[in-house]
Formats: sequence, structure tokens, C-alpha cells
Amino acid sequence: MKPKVEVPWQTDGVHTWESHHGLVYAEKDGFKVIDCEQCGFKHITPIPTVEELESVYKHDYYSREKPLYLQRHQEDLDWWNLVYDERYDVLEQALSPDRRRLLEVGSGPGYFLARGKERGWDVTGIEPSNQAVEHSRGLGVNVIDGFLTDENASELGLFDAIHASEVLEHLPDPRQMLEIMYGLLKPGGVVALSVPNDFNPLQFAACETQSLDQWWVAPPHHINYFDHASLANALQNTGFSVLSSEGSFPMEMFLLMGDGYVGNDELGRHVHAKRMRFDMAMRSSSLHGTKSALQQAFANLGLGRLVVLLAKKH
Repeated sequence: MKPKVEVPWQTDGVHTWESHHGLVYAEKDGFKVIDCEQCGFKHITPIPTVEELESVYKHDYYSREKPLYLQRHQEDLDWWNLVYDERYDVLEQALSPDRRRLLEVGSGPGYFLARGKERGWDVTGIEPSNQAVEHSRGLGVNVIDGFLTDENASELGLFDAIHASEVLEHLPDPRQMLEIMYGLLKPGGVVALSVPNDFNPLQFAACETQSLDQWWVAPPHHINYFDHASLANALQNTGFSVLSSEGSFPMEMFLLMGDGYVGNDELGRHVHAKRMRFDMAMRSSSLHGTKSALQQAFANLGLGRLVVLLAKKH
């Protein structure tokens, strides 16, 4: 870590010049990652403008940044549906049977929404990528083209549940997004969030033992870097009560076992296939209940590739 710095905060295309303080955890491609004392989580500086992000996510993200994402999502759909079913199981346990109206923020190709529709949910998505919106509508689900903002939130009505998977790390102001989500929920509604669990102990161990750099630092696409504690704090500061915290399978363990998948797409697919087989075997066996307990144990240790939190509005 490098010394504490003070930096201006840029959001919505303008500089507010409100100082943000924090230790520098990484530097890459002209950006610094600071552990911001004011925000309560790590983020890059400078922050890309909303206009820059709109250009990337509306037109280029799936074609340039993730050209194989849709194809691979389809190939892995059985596993993804297992992941989605676990999310819906948790939501259904937290809500009464008559509460099934859900909004997914950053709904991507629409598969989570399609799974929810199959389970009897009334689902709506909002997604900035034109390609992903077109794909989603081809699945027969309702998706709004654009970013969720204060302005269009008022037109959506209220929801029993909101889901956002790997969204907050991309936003210039995730605290504002949590406030919008809070306002969109009915009393007693729940939000299910997942974000990458970065700067975690296994990542540091892999850097120390495998001579790797901080591969997870990816500006400007990844603006914010959360862990279990900082995401929980952000939710609580918005007014939510955290109901549960889990960590997904810690992919970094493969690095510590000698599978150097960083920068190696073929090996990355190989270890991902192992992870999928593990998850599906646990789900279909008598250890199904153990899987959730294991993921809670990962969270207690600060581990897991993703932080997965469920929180409630009172």
C-alpha cells in the first residue's frame, strides 16, 4: 500500500472538488485505487464521466469487452440456472408468496429474468447494452433500454425485490444507486446484490506466491472495489438491514494450487468447468444444505470470488 492521498471526486460529468481521502492500494493505466474514508469502500480516481460510461455500455461492452459472454452464458446455462435458483430461493424465503414483483438492475442477456418468469415472478429488467436488451426481449422478458436514474425510477412503480449482479463495481456513484433501489422497494422489500470480492486474502496470497500482479484491478470498467464488510456498510448506511452474507466459490484457490489461469483463457475455462461441476454436485446431492453453510463460512473469512448479500427495507 502507498501513502494516503486526497483526490477530487468526479461524478455526473463534472468535478465537485469534494475531497476523498484514502490509502492508495493500486495504480494502473493512469488510475489510482484508494480506500476512501468518506465512501467506505475502495474506488478509482479519476472517475469516468457518465457520458463516457454510456458510450461504452450502450454500444461496445458485449461486442468489444466481452465478445464471448453471450455464447458462453448459453453454454453454461444449466449452471447459471442453478445460481439463479439459489438467488430466487433466498428471495422467496424472505418474502410472502403474494410478493413476487422483481426489478433486475443491469439485467444483461435476460436469463435471470427468464428463470424468474418460469418460477412465477413478475419480472422487469433495465439494461444499458443495446445488444443485451435485444437478446433479452428475444427470451420474452420485459427489459427497459437504459440506465436506472432518479428520473426514470419514478416511472417504474414499486417492487418487492431488486436484484443486481456485478453492477455496483461499474457505477460512478454506487451510493446513489443504492438510494434509488431503496426508494423503489415496497416496505419489507428485499435487495439481492453481488459484487466481486476484491483485495481479498486469497488474491494477496496468489500475488505473493505466484508472482502475479493485481490482475483484478481493471479501470475504467471496474470503478469500485468492495468486500463483504464494505458492501454491508454501504447497504446499512442507505437504511437497509443485512439479512445474509455469502461468498461464492473462491476461484483464487486454483491459483494457489498451481492453475495459473490469469491471462490464459483456455485454462480459465477449464478451472471454471471444475467449479461448475462442484457447485452442481453439491446442489444435487445430500450436501445441498451444506453448500449454503460453506458459502456463509467463506463470507465470515472474507473469502469468495463474489460477495452475495441479501438486505431488507423496513
